[in-house]
Amino acid sequence: MSADHRLSDRTMRRPRALLLDFGGVLVETSRRPGWSAALAKEVHALLTRAGCHDLDAAAVETDIKAGAAADKCWKDAMSRPYAPPEMTHTGFWGDYVAADWPASARQLVVAHATPLCKRMGELRQDRRTRPGIPELLDGAAALGIPCGIVSNALSGAVHRDYTEATGLAGKLAIEVYSDEAGVRKPNPEMIWIATRALGVEPEDAWYVGDNFDRDVVCGHRAGVGGNVLMVAKGTYDVPYEVRYRPDAVVDDGHGLLDLLTNAVEGDE
Repeated sequence: MSADHRLSDRTMRRPRALLLDFGGVLVETSRRPGWSAALAKEVHALLTRAGCHDLDAAAVETDIKAGAAADKCWKDAMSRPYAPPEMTHTGFWGDYVAADWPASARQLVVAHATPLCKRMGELRQDRRTRPGIPELLDGAAALGIPCGIVSNALSGAVHRDYTEATGLAGKLAIEVYSDEAGVRKPNPEMIWIATRALGVEPEDAWYVGDNFDRDVVCGHRAGVGGNVLMVAKGTYDVPYEVRYRPDAVVDDGHGLLDLLTNAVEGDE
């Protein structure tokens, strides 16, 4: 689809807040080769320093990869409930990775679960700001519209590090990440956290995501005034049919800025 392709007849009013997903909207991501081996090496070293010698690095990597695969299946399933919780750091490492490890090894990674989730996020993906995003944030600021992030994340700290390192944090009024909030999209509470913090009603906000099952559904449940889909890798690879459709589809930050600029003001 081309940028600004409209999918509804409803005129979109200019929002009082613009909420964006992180992966697929603010940034594009790519899987880093060898991430699981690198992480397994670090985890194995952690276990060895603590006197846990029952697992070699290869076995640790096998279980890290299995845990990541199981987590993906869980995330797909959690797009169906109305108000899904988020996976905890301890749940991921204790149940999805180390479920069959010796008790001492399992307890060790559970104790280090939060930094291990962050390290996994750092090693697993490369990130690059999507085209037009800096211009979008500056354009929204010129219109007096605060921008925020509302994103599912196993480690929101990784995302915060990126926005800080790239200077995007200074253009954002709020960042809401699911591991910190304890709930995950399509739970509408994710969006409501942001709208409450920004002092706007959900119908006065736009939400922009790159997935139908998490983002478009979340925007619909939250009652946002503009439900926008930004096309990214995997956008149309939906795990199952989703009944809701976005109000508009854009290709990148440039297309979203055009949509924002051309939206009608107030109750026109």
